[in-house]
Amino acid sequence: MKIKETPLKDCYIIEPTVFEDDRGYFYEKFNEKKFEELTGLNGHFVQDNISKSSYGVLRGVHLQKGEHAQAKLVSCLEGKVWDVAVDLRKDSPTFGKWFGVELTPENKLQLYVPRGFGHGFSVLSDTAIFAYKCDNFYEKDAEGSVIWNDEELNIDWKLPKEVIQLSDKDQHLPLFKENNF
Repeated sequence: MKIKETPLKDCYIIEPTVFEDDRGYFYEKFNEKKFEELTGLNGHFVQDNISKSSYGVLRGVHLQKGEHAQAKLVSCLEGKVWDVAVDLRKDSPTFGKWFGVELTPENKLQLYVPRGFGHGFSVLSDTAIFAYKCDNFYEKDAEGSVIWNDEELNIDWKLPKEVIQLSDKDQHLPLFKENNF
C-alpha cells in the first residue's frame, strides 16, 4: 500500500499493491495497521455504504458535523467517478480548497477524506458502484452541505452542466459563505 499526499492537509490517495498474473489479480483493499503506520491517522471504520448511480449523477457536497463528523475511505467498484473532497475545517491551511481524483476499478485508487471535509462525486460512466467506509455512524441531525455549483469553490465536476442529475435535496443546498463550519 502506498499513501500519496494531495494538496489538501490530511487528505490522501491510497494506492494498493496489486499482484497480477494471467489468472487475474489480488490486492489488499485496506489494512488498518498499515494505514495508521503510514498516515498517523485513525483507520478504524464502523460503517460501509454502497451506492449505484447512472451517468451524470452528482452526489454532494455533503458532510457530518460535530461529534458525528465522519472520515471516509472511498472507492469505485464499477464504472468511473470523479471524486471530490473539500476542506471545510476553518483552522486548516487548506480551508475552502478542493481536490478531485478519478476513481475506477482499473486504477484501484481510494481517497481518504478526513473528518471536517465535504465530499461529493460525479458519475462519468454509464453506471457506477461507489463504496464508502466511514469511521463514525451517520446521524441525520448532523448533516452539513454546500451546493455543488458554488461559485466561490468553483469545483470542476468533469461533466457538462446539462447532463448533471441531482437529488431534490442536493438542488437546494446552501452556499459555502452561508455555512458556519
